[in-house]
Formats: sequence, structure tokens, C-alpha cells
Amino acid sequence: MLRSCSFRSPIRYASKRLTLLVWLVATPRLWAQIPDEARVGDFARLLSASDARVYDGALLSATLRSEDAKLRRQAALAAGRIGDPAALELLVAALGDSDIGVRAAAAFSLGLLKDGRAVPELSRFVASVSSATQDASHAEAAVALDRIGTADAATAIREVLGSGATPGVGASPAQSAALLDAWRLGARAPIASLVAYADDPDATVRAHALYALGRLRAARGAAALVNALEDQDPTVRAIAVKGITPALLDSARIARHAVADRMRPLLADTSVALRVNALRALAAFKDSGLTAIVAPLANDANANVAVQAETTLGVLRGSMAVQVLEGKLANASFARRRQAAIALAEADSAQGVASAAPLAGDLDWRWRSVAAEAFGAARDRAHLEAQLTDPDGRVVAQALQCLMRIVPERDTALAARARGLLEHPDAAVRSTAADILARVPRIDDVEPLTRAYLRASGDAFNDARLSAVSALAAIAQASAEGRVRVASRFVGSVPRPDDYLVRRIAAARLPDAYAAWGPVSPIATGRTDADYRDIVRRYLLPALDGSNPRITIETDAGSLEIELLAAEAPVTVAAFLSLVDQRYFDGSRWHRVVPNFVVQDGDPRGDGWGGPGFVLRDELNLVRYDVGVVGVALSGPDTGGSQFFITHSAQPHLDGTYTAFGRVAPGGGGAAALAGIAQGDRIRSIHR
Repeated sequence: MLRSCSFRSPIRYASKRLTLLVWLVATPRLWAQIPDEARVGDFARLLSASDARVYDGALLSATLRSEDAKLRRQAALAAGRIGDPAALELLVAALGDSDIGVRAAAAFSLGLLKDGRAVPELSRFVASVSSATQDASHAEAAVALDRIGTADAATAIREVLGSGATPGVGASPAQSAALLDAWRLGARAPIASLVAYADDPDATVRAHALYALGRLRAARGAAALVNALEDQDPTVRAIAVKGITPALLDSARIARHAVADRMRPLLADTSVALRVNALRALAAFKDSGLTAIVAPLANDANANVAVQAETTLGVLRGSMAVQVLEGKLANASFARRRQAAIALAEADSAQGVASAAPLAGDLDWRWRSVAAEAFGAARDRAHLEAQLTDPDGRVVAQALQCLMRIVPERDTALAARARGLLEHPDAAVRSTAADILARVPRIDDVEPLTRAYLRASGDAFNDARLSAVSALAAIAQASAEGRVRVASRFVGSVPRPDDYLVRRIAAARLPDAYAAWGPVSPIATGRTDADYRDIVRRYLLPALDGSNPRITIETDAGSLEIELLAAEAPVTVAAFLSLVDQRYFDGSRWHRVVPNFVVQDGDPRGDGWGGPGFVLRDELNLVRYDVGVVGVALSGPDTGGSQFFITHSAQPHLDGTYTAFGRVAPGGGGAAALAGIAQGDRIRSIHR
């Protein structure tokens, strides 16, 4: 019978299985490519717990004891990302792991927890080996001490640093790392040690010490920063000039004009980063006598240097600045013309408004938005209020944000306009309107804010909903009557939100909502176990074996090849690649470029407000924000989406705060392309 042919013979099946086994043994490469499903499950459970911010002590304990060092490292990272102090003992124990990567991840995660109970163990760990035998894990332990920042952590950092590096030996890994992050200690920072290391023979050590001094703005560190303006290393000079401000010089009783003179040669340096930082520093002097040395850089071959020169001229003001800026209003470059319009309005409000007025009627919404920025710089309220009726919500949002900056908080007329804009179809407008109402809490705004909150449930991004809740929280905190009204009209009338970011605000600022809605976690991530397993198979395990996915970003300024770091941020990489495969980014424009800081895109709206309709939890990791590192743009913790940025230069203050998930691959012209990207330039395509 035909049907009988469908039954498998046990003997034939065994033969096939034996043949398959022989084939796999003969082809070890293929065998290695077949993942162990039990191992996949372990990694997937860690990803799930981290993503949902659920502390699972049994899971973490088991995976931290695994024979697989790569699994132990992921477990240590997950413990820090989840953020529950219950993980402290597990992480302290992991400091004794045999694998350097696990030890480093454990130290990093202890820094994320910021629990002072870890200080003695971290201190002992750093001191447990000689300076000559320290490794990356001891460096991460020093950074963790800086992050924890308690008085005993500061004492531990002083002990690590001593009075300077040992002559002939140099700074240890822990000392170098402690220097770079010492600014996190604030008033507890060891200024004397930082000043001593600012003269170290090693340029990297000098750079680290000066970076911390520059962020601390301590008078005792001013002379070291000034002296470093003539350092032989351009990176050191760039860091030093960035840290100098007139207020710092005044506090140290150092003559401003003498330092400004020492900055002049930096404007002719071959380093783009150094020219930009020098221009930015000179802007703070607000001395129109400096325009003569700044003006030539408005013609710089690098667009971002020219943009920064225009920005500085706007701050310095004076007739020469106005003349130069007026000459740039016809520039073919969007970035240069935009900044010239804004800077002119700052340098001369009347001239700026006259030049920006035609832009307010341009057919392209981008130029109407630039007009709003110029009106804001000129503090022209009338023109900004006229733009509140613009047909494009992106322009209205820009005008409203500018009004929020220039109009006093207690201005009832602006509050009335904002109240009316809570019904606007654009989510960014409604978000900004709610932020304005939060400045002066009013009980009568509870009902309109509640309606705005409910309306925001259909938005592509949740800013309007979050702003409405923040405004309601401000009302509840302002008076007992306000708290009762918010509890009855808002908390009592809306269901428990699925959005955990809303619940997080409630937990922090609305006790009645917290009581009604419960804790922030677990977070509904929208992903199943199968989804996490797929991420592990497709991205995490190959990355752990040294195979990272790569993409190419084709821009007006050239192409950048990006290596995605799936072992450090697997969920982020998977989400990003899903958008790449949809051609989500193609044809968009870099909506934000800050010279010598970052280029940023990934916004389908083009104004910085947009997103993909989903939210990513932060996957903080040990990757440092050096030149060309790709990170997730945020408006607060765990608010990532499609927007990403790439760093122009090292930005240590971003480390451990923004998810790093890629980097520009060396060679191939990527560095030149990154340096040449200007605001408004297109992303022609992002593809694998």
C-alpha cells in the first residue's frame, strides 16, 4: 500500500543517524556552527531578565558559576543592568573569577549599582596585585570607585593615585582609569593628585588628568590646564583648552587676556578637534576684540570648524562679526547657512530677525524651523508666537521650545497658549506644552493634562505622555488639594499603564499612582523566549566567537563601515539591524551635528523627536566612547529607539551611561567621512 511507504524503518533511521554523525565528525567547522540549545537557553534567559529588569538570584548565581567564562561575563553584565542591590554579593564574589573579562564586567557592574558596601572589596581588589601586574579588571574597579563616589570611595581613589606615578614605572592601569573618571567625585576629587599627573611623561596619563580637571573646574587645577595649552600632544592641548573658562581663570586669579593670547596659535592647528575646542573656549570670553582672529575660520575647509566659528562670532558680537555672518547667509551648505542665521540673530537681534523673517515663509519646513531658532536667539517673542500656527508640527514644536526658553515661567499668556496646544495633533507640540504647564502647577490643568495623557496613547513616541504625567506630578506636589485632584481625576480614572517609563515617573513622583499601579518592574518587553533565543543564535554567539556583523553607512560626505558590537549590546544590535533591513534610515538627514562631539540621526521626523515605535532598555557595557563609537541616543535612562550617534572624539562622560553598540572600522576612509559630516547632510543608505 502506498500509505505503508510513509513508515520509517528503525534500521534505516539508525543508518541515517550514523551517517550524519560520521559526516559531522568529519566536518568540525559545521559541527561548531550548530549551537548547543541548552547554552542558547542560558544566554537567552539572561537577556530576558536584563531586558525586563527582573532580578533572578538563582539564575545569576547559576550562570556566574558556569564553566563557560563567556556566559559568566554576560551574567555579570546582566546583574549590573538589572540594578538590584541584591546582586552585590554575587558580583563581589565574581571579582575573584579566573577570567579577566568576568572580573572586569563584575567591577563595572558594581559601579552601576553605586552601592557603598562594595567600596572595601573594590579597594582590596585593586590593592591585591602590584601595579606592574594590574589588568583591565583592576582599571574597571578603580572606575567603579569613582562612580560610587562616597567619602570612603574618594579615600580609596586617593590611595590608588598617591601623589603621582612612580618615576621610571609610569601610571598603572588602575591609576590611569581612576584619573579619567575622578571628576565623578565632585568636591571629593583629589585635585592635588590630578595636578601632579598633569605633568606625567605619558601623554595618555596627562590627558586623563587634564580631562578630570577640566570637568571639575577647580581653581587649583587652572594653572595645569593653561600650561597644557603648549603641550606637545594635540589631544592633550585639545582637552586642556576645552576645560578653560573665564570663570575658572578668575577663580584662580589668572589674567584672562594672557590666556586668550596663548589660545590664538591653537586656531591654526592642523587638528580639527583642537580648532573647534579653541573656538568654543574663546566664545566664553565674550570679547568682541577676538573676532579678528576667529573670523577667518568661518571659511575653514572643514564644515564643522566653520560652523563653530560662526557660533563663536555670534557670541562675541561686534560689527565685524555681523559683517562676516551676513556674508554667510547665502552659503550653499545647510549647516553653515543655518548657523549663520542663528548666530547673526544672537550678534545683532534686529539684523537677525530681518534676515530670518523670509525663512519663516519658506516652503521647506526645515528653514521655517531655522527661522524659529533665529527668532529664539534674538528673543523675538512676537515672531515665535506667530509660528505657533504653522501647518507643520515640527516648526510649532521648535517655536514653542524657544518661547519656553525666553519667556518667564510665570507668564500667564504663554501658559494659556500652551494649554490650547495640548490638543495639537503633533506629539512633540503636546509634550512641550505640558512641560510649560509644569513650570507653574495649576489645579485646573489636571483635566486637560489627563486628556492629553489619554490622547498620547496613540503616538509613535511617548514624550507627550511622559510630559503629561510629569506636569500632573508637579501639580500633586504643589499642594494637598492638587494631590487630591490628581489622585481622583487622573490616577483614579486611567488604567495601569503598560509603559514602564510612565510607571517609573509615578514611582518617583506620584505616590498615589505608585500605590495604584504597583512597581516599575517587571517590564513588558514585547519579546518572547523564542525572540531572545533568536538574538543569541544570530548575533550574540557569533560575536562571542569573534564574528561581529558589519554595516555600511553611505553619506553625502562618504562611506563609513561600522562594526556592530553584538557581544556588548545584543538586543540593541538586533533591533538596529532589523531597522537596517527595512531600509528605515535611507534618505534621512543628520538632524544633529555638534562639532567635535557627535553626529546624530535615526529620526524619521528629522527634528530629533521621532522614533521607531518601540523603546529599548539600556545595555550599558565596558566599551569606552573613543573616536568613532556608535551609541544609542536617549532622552533619559532606558528611552532608546532608532536614534543613534557617532562620536567625533573621545567623550568619557558618556561611558557607562549610553549604550555603546558599534564603532567605525579602521581604514577605508571612514574617519575622513565622519569628520566631514555636517548637519543636514543625507544618509543615502545604511545596509549590511
